[in-house]
Amino acid sequence: MAERPPFDLTVEPGGYAWWYLDALSDDGRHGLTLIAFVGSVFSPYYATRRRWGPADPENHCAINVALYGDAGYRWTMTERGRRRLARTAESLAVGPSSLAWSANGDLVVHVDEMAVPVPRRVRGTITVTPISPGMTAFAIHPSGRHVWHPVAPLARVRVAMDSEGPGWTGHAYVDHNRGSEPLEAAFRSWTWSRSIEPDRTAIDYDVIVSDGSRHGLRATYGADGGPKVEPPGGGSDALVPIGTTLWRMPLVARATPGTVPRLLQSWEDGPFYARSLIEHDLGGKRTTSVHESLSLTRFSQPIVQAMLPFRMPRRG
Repeated sequence: MAERPPFDLTVEPGGYAWWYLDALSDDGRHGLTLIAFVGSVFSPYYATRRRWGPADPENHCAINVALYGDAGYRWTMTERGRRRLARTAESLAVGPSSLAWSANGDLVVHVDEMAVPVPRRVRGTITVTPISPGMTAFAIHPSGRHVWHPVAPLARVRVAMDSEGPGWTGHAYVDHNRGSEPLEAAFRSWTWSRSIEPDRTAIDYDVIVSDGSRHGLRATYGADGGPKVEPPGGGSDALVPIGTTLWRMPLVARATPGTVPRLLQSWEDGPFYARSLIEHDLGGKRTTSVHESLSLTRFSQPIVQAMLPFRMPRRG
């Protein structure tokens, strides 16, 4: 068993820690993702600094916010240095935005960022109430140097963003990843998904590590606790093609053999990363999931590194 990861945990030089949140409104009209980074794994500035020797992760921090749905698309990821970072065990602030655990166990996020490339303010409050806290951390690399920790795998959310009218409520998920080396040093790619269901969530991780071997797991959480951990992909389920993105990244998802996953919405479509809303069959049950595909091979290409500053400005 593992305690809830503190926001002030030690991050080794060249390493990273992030806290991830995604949510979908009950009516399906709004979605969001938020990632708070200490040692921003996709930062071109951090990648450049690592090439010159040990790099300080606290000097490369960001809070990435993406809003999807009826109110329009907003995307922010401004990198900031250690002077704009403040951490305690229960709170994390990067520039004007912050995350903190409240006394009643809610995760309260205050967002005040500027979208890119069109500069528009993204401001508001997100409150996550865990239903099924996750106390177990998992190694997602054979070396043990990369860890995934579902923090609130099943949760409810209240969202009040200035750009989204009266706000909305919905289903949410929070996790944490950390590692003692860059992602691209350990992985070629990974596929991840988590199902959106009222009384449980099934999370699949399938990774290809740097030597070409494949590893994975499924962890299922219900309102009565968890996790139930199964073999890679949940035993009988297999990786099934969904299609390709505009950037020609292949998309695959875990699904029951003989069934066809379906792309519902493309939330993010980049040269090395895609986030989507999909429908697929898990163990004989049709469900909707948040899905992501990441290619670290593509991320490492010089042309991709040259493109990143346009989406990820740095301010101090």
